[in-house]
Amino acid sequence: MRPPRRFLPVVATFVVFVLTFGAGSLRYEGFASGQIVANLFVDNAFLIVLAVGMTFVILTGGIDLSVGAVAALSTMIAAAGLQAGWPPTVVVVAVLSTGATLGLLMGLVIHHFRVQPFIVTLAGMFLARGLCFLISVESISIRDPAFRDLATATLNLPGDIVVTPAVIIALVVVAVAMYVLHRTRFGRTVYAVGGSESSARLMGLATGRAKVGVYVVSGLCSALGGLLFGLYMLSGYGLHAVGMELDVIAAVVIGGTLLAGGVGYVAGSVLGVLVLGTVQTVISFEGTLSSWWTRIVIGVLLLAFILLQRIMVGRPSDGTA
Repeated sequence: MRPPRRFLPVVATFVVFVLTFGAGSLRYEGFASGQIVANLFVDNAFLIVLAVGMTFVILTGGIDLSVGAVAALSTMIAAAGLQAGWPPTVVVVAVLSTGATLGLLMGLVIHHFRVQPFIVTLAGMFLARGLCFLISVESISIRDPAFRDLATATLNLPGDIVVTPAVIIALVVVAVAMYVLHRTRFGRTVYAVGGSESSARLMGLATGRAKVGVYVVSGLCSALGGLLFGLYMLSGYGLHAVGMELDVIAAVVIGGTLLAGGVGYVAGSVLGVLVLGTVQTVISFEGTLSSWWTRIVIGVLLLAFILLQRIMVGRPSDGTA
């Protein structure tokens, strides 16, 4: 049985993941283990969360270039707040509120002033980076016992597989996002806006609310991803996550989400992140290759998947069919 056409890019991503992981398994001893798969999630939990937010945005035909800068700002707010003696709960609320507020402001400008998302989120990126260096130009270590305990905590799964709490948080975010996109009116409106905003408006859908809402979701996911990245690095720094927005966009597109909007799945974006993580792992196992080969391979994959989308899917009339 042939899968529906809209699933083909996701199926292609899964095939690429299996082939890449299989190639690593054949070439390197010990590569084909449950812990290596678990490490893909451990090392990329923050990227998965960022990719979830970006999926919402791209589904509407938009883009968010600020995600890396907002993640860096989140690490700075967390580190500076903890250094100043703020309770961890207050720090988490402050970080998430900041991310959601920045997303809301960008969404309102995009919707009400009809400015291109590329320009607005580029301005948001510069704003967030600037705010980082207003807090501090130096790296700030996170020494709070609660944060350090969470960062070093592990969860043991069957088969002697070890993961971190960040992985559980990322998977919960993925599950919630899948429910919202496929089981709520907001999610159906997001797909409709990406398919045809004018048609969605004629159907009486709250297109403006959806267009603003996806940037709030992206800002919230960027802030949460920044918190997870801060736990991963145990520091806040204004130069954290430089260029990460490009990795996130690449993961979402490789995961089968159309840049034109209307078609895409959160599960595909997760697969896209795993593909990027597998490529990086294979290159690190090789040892003799420069880390820049990761960028080269990602660039080739990104171009290939954009061409694949054009060939297999094209521009659908209804992304939810």
